[in-house]
Formats: sequence, C-alpha cells, structure tokens
Amino acid sequence: MPAKPPPPVPAAAETEPLLSLFADEDDTSSSTINPSTDTSDDGTNEKITWRVAAAAYSFFVVGLFTSTVGVTIPHLQVYYHLSDIHVSAIFLVGPVGYIIASRLNDLIHANLGQRGIAVVGPACHLFYALVAALRPPFAVLLAAAGVAGFGIGLVDGSWCAWVAALRRANTLSGLLHGSFSVGAAVCPYLAGLMLSEGSELWYQWFFVLAAAAALEFVFLSWAFRRENADRYNRSKLLQATAIDEASKGAILRYPATWVYAGYLLVYVGAECTISGWIVAFMLRVRHASTYVSSVCSSAFWAGMAAGRLVLGALTDRLGVRRAVIVYLFFAPLFVVLFILVRVVWFSVLSMAMLGFVMGPLFPSCIVQLIGLLPRDLHVAAVSFVASLGQVGGALLPYMLGAVTQVAGLQAFQYMLLVQFAIMLVVWVGSFRLSAAKEDETTEERCGHQD
Repeated sequence: MPAKPPPPVPAAAETEPLLSLFADEDDTSSSTINPSTDTSDDGTNEKITWRVAAAAYSFFVVGLFTSTVGVTIPHLQVYYHLSDIHVSAIFLVGPVGYIIASRLNDLIHANLGQRGIAVVGPACHLFYALVAALRPPFAVLLAAAGVAGFGIGLVDGSWCAWVAALRRANTLSGLLHGSFSVGAAVCPYLAGLMLSEGSELWYQWFFVLAAAAALEFVFLSWAFRRENADRYNRSKLLQATAIDEASKGAILRYPATWVYAGYLLVYVGAECTISGWIVAFMLRVRHASTYVSSVCSSAFWAGMAAGRLVLGALTDRLGVRRAVIVYLFFAPLFVVLFILVRVVWFSVLSMAMLGFVMGPLFPSCIVQLIGLLPRDLHVAAVSFVASLGQVGGALLPYMLGAVTQVAGLQAFQYMLLVQFAIMLVVWVGSFRLSAAKEDETTEERCGHQD
C-alpha cells in the first residue's frame, strides 16, 4: 500500500493466506464451525489434528484432479476423435459444478453437517475417477467431470472456512493451499511417467485417481465422523457472522467489487489456460515427448507454490499495488522468452518462472479489495469475486479451444500475452479506487476534527 497518509482501511499482509484474513474478525468470520466447538466434548487437540490432516490430504487430491485435465486432454482428443473446441467443453463443466456447490454448501451443512461434506465431496471425486477409467462416451465423461467439480467446490469452501476459524489459522490455511499446490505439481509428473509408456493407456491414470479419492473418502469420513448437522447448527447459533442478503446486495454497489472481479476473471482464466493447454501445446507445437510436456505443467504449478511462499515478503516491502505491477511486467516477459527460445529445458524453466511470478497475483487482489470495502462486507465480497474467477476459469480456456480451430494451437502463447495485458490495465485502473478511498478517509477525518 502507498505510504501517503492517512492510509485506507488496514489490509492484511500478502504473506497471510487468503481465507485466514478473516480469522480474527469476530463480525465477519466465514467459518462453518466456531472454534470453541472444536475444543469441547470429543474435539480434543489430537482429533483436531487428524481433521486438519484429512483436510490437507483432501486438498492434495483436489490438486491432482485439477491438473489432470491438462495432462489428459491430448489423449482424450485422440481416443474420442475430438477437435480442440469440442474437447474444451471439459473446461466448462467443472466450474459449473463448483458454482453449484458454493450455492448448496450451507444447505448440506445444515442437514448433514461437516460429516456430510466429508462423505459427499470425496464420493464425487471417486465417481468421476471410476467413470473416466471405464472410458465411457465423451458426453458421459463430461457429466462425471461436472460431478467432480461439485465435489471440489464442497471441500474447497468447507475446509478453508473451517481452518480459518481455528487457532493458528494462517499456518493451517497455508498448509491447505500448499497441499493443493503439491498435488497439482505431482500429478503431471506422475501421469507423464505413466503415459510415456503408452499414450493409449490414458484411462489407467484414473485408476490412480480413484485410489487417491477412495483414501480421501475413508480418511475424511473417519476424521469428521462426529461432525453431524446438530453439532454444526449449534455452533452456527453461537456466531453472529452469517452473511445476510443485505450484505450480498451491498457489495454490488461498490465499484471495487466489479473491478477486482474482472481482474480475477482474467487471472483465473489465464491460470486455467496455462494448466489446461500447456501439455497439448508442447506435444503438438514443440513436438516434445509426453514426459517433457507433462513436466512443463508440473513446473508451472511448482513455481506457483514457490512464488506464494517466497514472494510474500517482497510484496509486503514494495506494497501490494507496486509489487503486482512488477509481477505483471515479468509474467509476459517470461511468455515472450517461452515463445522465442524453443529449447526444451528452457521451456520448462520459463513455465516455472511464469508460475513463480503469478503466485502472489490472486492473494494480492484480495488484499486490495478488502482494503476498499467496509469490514462487514469482506467475506461476501471475496466469495463473489472468487466465483467470477471460476467463470473466467471456464470461459477463457474454452475460448482458446475455439480460437485454435482457426489459428492453430500457436495462439496459446499469444493469448496469454493478451490476458496479462488486460490484467495490467485493470490493475492500474484500480488505483483510482484507492485514491478515491484515501480522499474519502481524509474528508471524514477532517470532518471529525472540525
């Protein structure tokens, strides 16, 4: 944030995980369970530890499923004889399931408790993996992928909100997101090793996913076996933090909500475009092996995990606004180097560095957003902009599939440049919102002095 006094509403540091920003806000907690309920009855520290471990493993599995899309797309195209635009439909169904889950999450909690999430979420993952392993018609595969997206939406929102209300929320939230990044990085590497032995055996990777999802089902079901609906509803009565309909409507009246929603729409779209298409690009355009192409995807996710861990301190030192401009300068630079230098090892390095500088872009947006809104609207606003980010994660990769029908897959790298340019324009444009907020704060303080 700029040094000009007086500052706007204090924002959390970049180094704090996203959802933990609300951990200490008594009036805005997004948790689905009050921390006090986890230290009573059967909620001993040991049992909480098992639940956290189960949630972390669940995020690891979500990472596996998320990066599986990009790894398997080239093989799905060959097996099902699909064009780029037709196979791109798989990018649409997952976010649709995720958004539906976000709307039904509270209902499932109210009727089944956290135990219901612990059963339904992994069951959706297992269902998709088993269906895909059976090589069904592509339409059936798409429907199953939508079910997996629903399961991802359930566990993502539930476990993030839960750990955000526990003690040491920053550390625990970081553990969840770190577990996701590890899963997303491990998947392309392992799948690449398997598929390099025979690309026609793509479906066997889904047996691996099925085993991981089955373990997730057992682990979560056991760890959250006592977290039923009665326990959840009792804890909810202790909280005065529910996001009412007035709050949901109020966030739409703030320009900052729409500006940063647009930013995240493009950011998540760019992230999903890279993850979804880099393997196919390396195979078809750079003529790399299946293994090397998959390693490019692993490098991107590993770089993103490292960036979120390492660059937080630099972001705090530079200030969020200035730091994001630096990152958005280097991101297209690494894309240009990726375009110009076609040596295989350099392509892998470029993807790793691109992921590295993209790591802080999402949490930086959230830090800026909450600094421009009243405290009681923070949770509702973050939920809204994150949902629009999922829309971008569906539309932009699908749009690339449509473009490649005309321009070829070479358009992948140039579309990334366009997306980063749009992000930079939106980010710089958001500075006017910050200036207006500072002026408003100054006027209020002058009025109080008078």
